[in-house]
Amino acid sequence: MATHSGILACRMPSTEEPGRLYSPWGHRESDTTECARGHTHIHTRLKTGFLKWKPDYDSAASEYGKAAVAFKNAKQFEQAKDACLKEAVAHENNRALFHAAKAYEQAGMMLKEMQKLPEAVQLIEKASMMYLENGTPDTAAMALERAGKLIENVDPEKAVQLYQQTANVFENEERLRQAVELLGKASRLLVRGRRFDEAALSIQKEKNIYKEIENYPTCYKKTIAQVLVHLHRNDYVAAERCVRESYSIPGFNGSEDCAALEQLLEGYDQQDQDQVAEVCNSPLFKYMDNDYAKLGLSLVVPGGGVKKKAAAPPQAKPEGTAAPAAEDEEDEYAGGLC
Repeated sequence: MATHSGILACRMPSTEEPGRLYSPWGHRESDTTECARGHTHIHTRLKTGFLKWKPDYDSAASEYGKAAVAFKNAKQFEQAKDACLKEAVAHENNRALFHAAKAYEQAGMMLKEMQKLPEAVQLIEKASMMYLENGTPDTAAMALERAGKLIENVDPEKAVQLYQQTANVFENEERLRQAVELLGKASRLLVRGRRFDEAALSIQKEKNIYKEIENYPTCYKKTIAQVLVHLHRNDYVAAERCVRESYSIPGFNGSEDCAALEQLLEGYDQQDQDQVAEVCNSPLFKYMDNDYAKLGLSLVVPGGGVKKKAAAPPQAKPEGTAAPAAEDEEDEYAGGLC
């Protein structure tokens, strides 16, 4: 005979209104009536006997769900989380994976209300895996993206992983626009964390998808971002190769972006900090995504940024000065050897 522990609620002493239910935390019936009523049914639903061989997991899950909502309304998030988890287990036992995933996701949101973000993300990840197993990848992707937003400010590395997983789900479903949007979030977080090697690869993947969906102007912007990342890696060769490969993108050669990048690379190669600063302070660079604009403003050329001085022009010789020795030798043999 299988039984599950229920969610407790009790009646207050007889000084209260007769017939009205109260919880141990002093909330009135409007807060906890559902979980109190459901508690009387949950044990019955899960009991087995001579004539009932299988627990009624569907009804038990429904009662746990009602209790979770009541506890959430009463701001009792710990109890609401426990009720959601029990609801999820009941749905799993009933092989209702989609509803089990929903319950795990709701439990994660209760943990979020309690500021337990890493634990919340774990439950949401578990829910997304169950969505995928159930054959609903779109819902799985949305859950992963939601988890990434929750953890972004606390653990950017984990957020990058979640955004990349979401992008992979969308890409497998051939929803490239949604996939590239999530890759962009991951790339910006990598740049913000100074993880330039990984950022360069992520931006290249973005660029390939934009090229595939024929969004060529955005490809130009991603080329600028790539060049800035490569220059911050002190890899001039990779930056130059990136521009050279972009000539195959329709419309790039001769565009404003191409001209600015050629000028930037020329200034960087010649260690001309003034020229680099002029390009990076242009509106084309300053109005990019904030993380990339900061890369441009903080870019410093190697060698201290000292501008190479041009060779001084030869000065005119005053009259009466002697010619150089080489000229004397030429004049000596100007009339020939004889």
